[in-house]
Amino acid sequence: MYTLLLSESHAYPSRATKFSLVLVSIFLFFSGIFLLPASTEAASLKGFEALQVSAPKQGFTMEPGSTQEVLLTFKNIGEKTWVNSGSSYISVYTYDPKYRVSDFKADNWIDYTQASIMKESSVPVGGVGSIYLTLHAPNTEGMYKETFQLAAEDTAWVPGGLFTLSIVVKDSDTQESSVEGSLGDGEASPESDGLSAMILLRSQKVVTAKAGEVISYKVGIKNTGTVTWSSREVVTTNYAIASVDTEHSSWVSSTELVSNTTGTVKPGGLDFLTFSFKAPTSKGTHTVRYQMAVNDTVVPDFYIDIPVEVTSGSPEIIDEEVTVEESQIESDRVIDEPILRIGLLTIDEETDWVTEISCDTTWKLMDSEDGLLGVMEKDEVVRAFYKNQRYYFNRGRGIEETYKFLRFVPDEEDAICTIENFDRRETRGAAYAFNQFRDTLELQYIPYKDEVWVINELPIEEYLYGLGETSNYSHSEFKKTLLTIARTYGLYHWERNSKHKGYFHMNAYADDQVYFGYGYEVVHPLIKEAVEQTRGVTVSYEGRTAITPYFSRSDGRTRSWSEVWGGTVAWLIGKPAPCDAERGYSLWGHGVGLGATEALCMANNGSDWEEILHYFYTDVDLTKRWE
Repeated sequence: MYTLLLSESHAYPSRATKFSLVLVSIFLFFSGIFLLPASTEAASLKGFEALQVSAPKQGFTMEPGSTQEVLLTFKNIGEKTWVNSGSSYISVYTYDPKYRVSDFKADNWIDYTQASIMKESSVPVGGVGSIYLTLHAPNTEGMYKETFQLAAEDTAWVPGGLFTLSIVVKDSDTQESSVEGSLGDGEASPESDGLSAMILLRSQKVVTAKAGEVISYKVGIKNTGTVTWSSREVVTTNYAIASVDTEHSSWVSSTELVSNTTGTVKPGGLDFLTFSFKAPTSKGTHTVRYQMAVNDTVVPDFYIDIPVEVTSGSPEIIDEEVTVEESQIESDRVIDEPILRIGLLTIDEETDWVTEISCDTTWKLMDSEDGLLGVMEKDEVVRAFYKNQRYYFNRGRGIEETYKFLRFVPDEEDAICTIENFDRRETRGAAYAFNQFRDTLELQYIPYKDEVWVINELPIEEYLYGLGETSNYSHSEFKKTLLTIARTYGLYHWERNSKHKGYFHMNAYADDQVYFGYGYEVVHPLIKEAVEQTRGVTVSYEGRTAITPYFSRSDGRTRSWSEVWGGTVAWLIGKPAPCDAERGYSLWGHGVGLGATEALCMANNGSDWEEILHYFYTDVDLTKRWE
């Protein structure tokens, strides 16, 4: 996409042209590596040259919407040592054409064009460097060819570093069949042998509903296998990943809708299961898909597919009432800077069900009612977990317990606390740990989610410092644009405090806004600069904070709120996106509000951040709410 923004004289990556919209996801390891024949050597360029050693097998298969990590290795046959940070670091960019938007962009890419940074901190001449490349398959089936190129940042495209992946995107014939996790390659587990089911009865053939409406649904399922069913559950299509779009508070957990352990169902028998779910939030025809787990094993090749026609309505938050005093939401009033609560992380298998926290200053371990549980020294670690309605902690004096949730509170402003046993490099294959956060952390069990969360409590501007929705490399006016609408999004949810039922205002993931905390702030210091240049400025409409959706790219026009979600939001009407149209882009996202690629193009063509905001959000005001 960035050929629009570059002159043809640019022969290597330029920081001024890159744009980042980084999201947090779960990585699946792919191991189909093979040795490639030696390629024809290219001439060294500025001391850089590579020879590809291994790559994934060509024509490997991915399911639509799935995420896969592949490994590529390159031998350093140039004259300079490769590094993964600092000057001329080695990474992979999209290519052919360079800086294009890939259909396989994954949440952990550095930005839309920069897919991965070399794993090793340094690779000497003659050594081999590793590129772990995460791919997120598009929803459209077909054969794809994706081309990438090694680059030495701001120095050269590395000769010999060009490679193309051939990828087949299609539904597999078999699905995951183990509750414990994926078996890989569609292999069924022994536990699934003899499990088979068929839907005989449905409460509705096609559901018609408004966006976000709660639907009660009943199915009659026949046991067509050879195994007697004891426990029966309706689950999401990935037992390891929570549902985002349709989850309802009545669910047993974020992946389990309903469970029935009463009696048994013999082969040939019929079982009835009733559950509730929320209709999708966008207008149109959808298929909501669930699976069935029997005796703790997912029934292979069996789906509960529910056609849902969403006629109108809108995301619930537009109708939620504010929870702060009226004076706090009037845009002509200056208020104290809001304190946000951000759901950072669920404490589960990734952290071995515990959390270990330290701070870089003296700090206090408190309970939820400000009771003092311990005075801690700088870098002293407290290990804590939740179990059986109690919080357990060890501050160096053995295990203690309380019924009240735990708060980790630094004594100094701007202190940095670390989740010591969480490292994205180890568990998610990321380039950075991103496990440090400003100000207060909290460990709390969330009943309606049936999950234990670490929550970060900090001022809204400090939250924006670590926001992963842009990077150092995007245009400064674009950064200011995006940070202003991100600030507005945070303020909007602070005023209502309802999206996560009051436990926190937003989470740190893509269904709210991607937030990496202090570590991201260190890597991308220009974000903090842009935050300070727009400090306190939010988008308002007729004296109230505006809801300001944004998305990745359009197909030549943005959509109105009513076109996607029904209802009317006066400042969210469709607008032409000529840059996106010229590039022939397809729609990536919901299409409402600000389109990131078009906004970036406007910034590169000379528009300032205020002009860009007024273009995408009609008749709004930009007001400074706090100092």
